[in-house]
Amino acid sequence: MLTRRLVLAGLLSLVAAPTAFAASHKHGKSHGKEHGKAHEKAGHAKGSHGKSAHGKIHAQAQTVSQGRLDAVIDISHMTTVNDFEAARKRSNILGVIHKATEGGDWKDPMYVRRRAEAEAAGMLWGAYHFGTHQYPGAEQARLFLATAKPGPNTLMALDFEYNDQNPANTMRLHQAEEFVQTVLAATGRCPLIYTTASWADGKPVGSPRHSLGPGGTEKAILSHCPLWLADYRIQPQVPRAWKAKGWHFWQYAGDTQDCGPRGRKVGAVSGIVRCDRNLFRGDATSLARFWKEAGRQVNS
Repeated sequence: MLTRRLVLAGLLSLVAAPTAFAASHKHGKSHGKEHGKAHEKAGHAKGSHGKSAHGKIHAQAQTVSQGRLDAVIDISHMTTVNDFEAARKRSNILGVIHKATEGGDWKDPMYVRRRAEAEAAGMLWGAYHFGTHQYPGAEQARLFLATAKPGPNTLMALDFEYNDQNPANTMRLHQAEEFVQTVLAATGRCPLIYTTASWADGKPVGSPRHSLGPGGTEKAILSHCPLWLADYRIQPQVPRAWKAKGWHFWQYAGDTQDCGPRGRKVGAVSGIVRCDRNLFRGDATSLARFWKEAGRQVNS
């Protein structure tokens, strides 16, 4: 989710720096459709991460800090990928989650090619779908499955967030549930849910105001899926539905150099221009295990 498209009103009072209150923004860039599918985050520059002379990344990356591993990126066709092997060897990027589909009629044109390249470089591969309101959730899931072609080791995710570029096309809760149920029935696994605390908790966001309603995702099947949390603050706020389980991935920074928590700089990833950064709750061994087992036990 190259630039995750959401400026959450609920975060504005909590974050000082302009770049930090982008709590969630996903890649769904405009791709020529007339359905308002332009999901670039407002206020984010389109420049690339500034690389150092040695291609080193931020000190937080490549390390496990307080049980958090900085080794997963997410991208889309809008990302410039020069060398997955360089990202793997020089920046210790172990996993890639690539956009596969959006709505019920759009496929990322770089998905197939980059899957082959990333897997050839020894990287873990994942696919995500950006949900919309335009199509039923089950129909969107079928497009995602047909396009992503998930194998037993493919991580799957649903980007479920407020669509700030086209609010009327925001995926509804019942559609997200249909999507999850369809994927679960077809694969025996639930997808990760990419979201923010404000949206998942049912708080009004955007203009005009939109929300999931009272309770948000607390009683939805989504709450049984692993959480991929987007939050650009120093410490993330976990949605109520996941309070007991916490997050598995935390997207802590976006795809510009100064898009870390409170506008802090985030170093470049070798071989990749502009990618979102994600922490995993665990080490490299547990990441590989989670990647294969995620969503198999719905209540875990």
